Amino acid sequence: MPLYMTQFTYTPEAWKALVKSPEDRGKVFGELVEKMDGRLVSMYYCMGEYDGLVIYEAADEATAMATVLTAISPGHLRATKTTVLLSVEDTMGAMNKANAEAYPGPKLWSPVPS
Repeated sequence: MPLYMTQFTYTPEAWKALVKSPEDRGKVFGELVEKMDGRLVSMYYCMGEYDGLVIYEAADEATAMATVLTAISPGHLRATKTTVLLSVEDTMGAMNKANAEAYPGPKLWSPVPS
């Protein structure tokens, strides 16, 4: 099953609610993913542009999108970014399939020496 990573940022109101009443949001998101016939692999909080990320399995991109849409619908997230994750084996397969010679690049411009 394909893997997806969704990074998320909480609203200030969501952080206020979580600080006031801490809650394991990984458990909540994991239950949602399972309802969508997927599996939560892991969840992490982080410092930086995003507050955290979840890595999960979903049947396809439409299911991953439905999962994210359901998760953001309560309005407690300010931003999300979802990325398809590829295994090393899948990436190696893509590299072996790639044929750089089969696609011509643009002709590079070179200045005429004066």
